[in-house]
Amino acid sequence: MSMSTVHRIAKRVCILAATSSALLFCTLPARAQLLETYQAFLGPSDHFNSSGARLTQPWQIIRQDRANFHKFGVRDPGDEYDSFFALEANRSLMEQMILNGSIQRSAANRIVNGNVFIRVEIYPNSVNVTVN
Repeated sequence: MSMSTVHRIAKRVCILAATSSALLFCTLPARAQLLETYQAFLGPSDHFNSSGARLTQPWQIIRQDRANFHKFGVRDPGDEYDSFFALEANRSLMEQMILNGSIQRSAANRIVNGNVFIRVEIYPNSVNVTVN
């Protein structure tokens, strides 16, 4: 094989490798952009809905906390403002956003069974919840 043939083959391999890398990079999922975070204390008033019924799911309690904070003005010491759940339409997405995000089982149990501080990370389609 001549040197010019070797160079042509090497050049094609480099182009193919560069193209494959670019395609791989383009198909990797984009890291979700963090919209905002807030902390809140989930107190006794957050564990009951507006009709007085006891809430049994962590997403219900977190949603009630945000409704209490933004809509009813019921705030616990340690509750922080967030602009995302200030909108009622966004609060209605809470369950699905938590399902798309993460919450550890132990954290979910602590939320349902007690008064705890939480940290919430809000992404475009998901929410991550941790108990502090």
